Amino acid sequence: MKVLGIETSCDETGVAVYDTRAGLRAHALYSQIALHAEYGGVVPELASRDHVRKLLPLIRQTLAESDLRPQDLDGVAYTAGPGLVGALLVGAGVARALAWALDVPAVAIHHMEGHLLAPLMEDDPLGRPQPPFVALLVSGGHTQLVAVDAIGRYRLLGETLDDAAGEAFDKTAKLMGLPYPGGPQLAAQAELGVPGRFKFARPMTDRPGLDFSFSGLKTQVLLAWQNSDRSDQTRADIARGFEDAVVDTLAIKCQRALDAAGCDTLVVAGGVGANRRLRAKLAAMAEKRGGRVCFPRPAFCTDNGAMIAYAGALRLEAGQHEDAAVKVTPRWDMALLREV
Repeated sequence: MKVLGIETSCDETGVAVYDTRAGLRAHALYSQIALHAEYGGVVPELASRDHVRKLLPLIRQTLAESDLRPQDLDGVAYTAGPGLVGALLVGAGVARALAWALDVPAVAIHHMEGHLLAPLMEDDPLGRPQPPFVALLVSGGHTQLVAVDAIGRYRLLGETLDDAAGEAFDKTAKLMGLPYPGGPQLAAQAELGVPGRFKFARPMTDRPGLDFSFSGLKTQVLLAWQNSDRSDQTRADIARGFEDAVVDTLAIKCQRALDAAGCDTLVVAGGVGANRRLRAKLAAMAEKRGGRVCFPRPAFCTDNGAMIAYAGALRLEAGQHEDAAVKVTPRWDMALLREV
């Protein structure tokens, strides 16, 4: 099957074509960072309008790069949630209209399932990871540990009780005066920081359980910054201390989740999954316990159309599709998904 994937859940317009025989044929991404930068965050109405402007040209571009015509497609997959309702409706409306015009099935994809499955697209010398495994999802407003019993059958093991890891990166960067989007800026500063100069707590690791909380860590950083000389080096040192605390916390919880699930395979996805120090920490942890950890390439850690096309191909091959109505689900529990 040749499946077109459309991702418009927030502030990035992603389009891709996945071929179940040839793999990923082409993908394109347009980021709205410049549009939202002057506001310091995503403005939902502006995001929706920009998806309207960019989506059809990106579809044409991706089909051309795939050397395909619209009528060569066997299905369309689109992000139906969770996300910003207006942004989701743009992608869903275009996807449903295209599927109707081409008389092919369309399937609604859960945004976080797309992230979870992204590492499975990669070539791995050990082969594609097979369930059961544990997934760490660290994307935008989500930080979750999920037991994957089968594709489409997920059990939530733990999640954040307040700020997600990505949100904590962005908010911490903002309070130290770094430009939007703050997460990548803070990670770049951490590369220049002296390890150990600032030591912050590893939240909720001193008690049992798999939930996360990063709000208090953000407050610790704020107090450290306010009471410092606020020099460039101090900013870098605080960034390093913050990043180390988040990375250690995620690694400790992943170790516990693997123990609880009784397996040694960890899949990591989402924007924070591109963090170099987190990748190294989790790889060392997996090697020590004789297991493995699987990541998507950095370009597929953030929102993208390839993960939606791939997830859609799996579900369409299993005979799953939607009716002609344009429906989105801004809040959507992954536990409600059907098994593939």
